[in-house]
Parts: sequence; C-alpha cells; structure tokens
Amino acid sequence: MNLVLLGPPGAGKGTQAKRMVARWGIPQVSTGDILRQAVKDGTELGKQAGPLMAAGKLVPDDLVVGIVKDRLLQPDAAKGFILDGFPRTIPQAEKLDEGLRNHGKALDAVISLEVPIETLVERISGRRSCPRDGSVYHVVQNPPRREGLCDLCGAALVQREDDKAESVRTRMQAYAAQTAPLKEFYARKGLLHVVDGVGAPEAIEAAVVQAVGRR
Repeated sequence: MNLVLLGPPGAGKGTQAKRMVARWGIPQVSTGDILRQAVKDGTELGKQAGPLMAAGKLVPDDLVVGIVKDRLLQPDAAKGFILDGFPRTIPQAEKLDEGLRNHGKALDAVISLEVPIETLVERISGRRSCPRDGSVYHVVQNPPRREGLCDLCGAALVQREDDKAESVRTRMQAYAAQTAPLKEFYARKGLLHVVDGVGAPEAIEAAVVQAVGRR
C-alpha cells in the first residue's frame, strides 16, 4: 500500500502517519524529519536546506526528490510506504509518479487533511521540542510536567525557528501557492480523499482508514 499524506504544516500528518505505521506495518517517509536531521548533523544537504527551512521556504525540488528516491529504494519500503511532507509541488508529484512507474509501482491513495489556518498557527506556534531526545510538547495541548523542561531528560525545551508565528504564516503562503494545487492534480487521477483534520486523533484515524478502505 503506497500512500501520500497531504496537508499544510501542523495539519497532523506526522501523527496520523505514525498511527498508520502501527496499523499497517509500512514505513513513514517524512522529508521534514530527514531534512531536520541533516541540518542537525551539518551535512551538505543540511547546509543547503537549513537557511531555507528557517525562513519558512520550501527546499528545492532536486534536493527533496533525491532524498525520497533513495529512501523508497530501501528494503523496508518494498511492501509500501506513507509519504509525509512529499510531494509538495506538482513537479515533485510528476517525478514521484515517474520514479514509481520505473519500479513497477503506483500510488494507491492520497489523503488530504484539512485544517483552518488560524488553528494551524495556534497548533504550530505553541510547539516546543527537546533538542536532546526529540520529544515534542505543546504549551496548551500537551505541556511538560515542569514548564520549559523535557519530561524524559530534563533538557530545556526550544521553539524551532520554523515554528514561530511569522514563519508559520510564511509556510502557509508557500503551501497555498505551491502545494494546494496538488489536490486538483490527484483528484483528476481519482486518488484524492479529503479528511477533516480537526478533532481527536482517533476519530481522524478512523476517517483515514475508511478513506483508504474505499480504494
């Protein structure tokens, strides 16, 4: 089962992808996680992508496409995958289709999580991350037991540059201009399923499962 999760930053793609991994046993391929790790490690990719990500801009297609192609060739993706954060543009989608065809594969479904912009800004700007173990909290929805400190390791929590409100709004503009047209692209192929991304994670998961089941 080869799936794509669409939706703006903060729509809950990562949360739902992890639930799908547990349910179906296929890997989550998150370009955001891969890019952030590259920035943290100081790799050549990280040096190119870091300033763009900090400014809330999209990383160029050639860099992202190369990452995804390499990841989908790994053994754990042989029986399927969940793409989280890719594709973000129609050229990326076209290159993904081409790459899958070259290996005798195709997408089975595309899930678009829909969330109002102001809800997204509130969700993202309230996030705090642990720089040591990667744990993620929210100042309102999931606060740490001790304010500003990680529950697991006690490290001081930080707000990622691309989680700040001004950066979030820039990301939303980039999404509207470049990623939202993907819904029409995939709708024409009969692959698109729109799911309300507001509500309990369990309810959203049930809607995703129902949508995938219709394929």
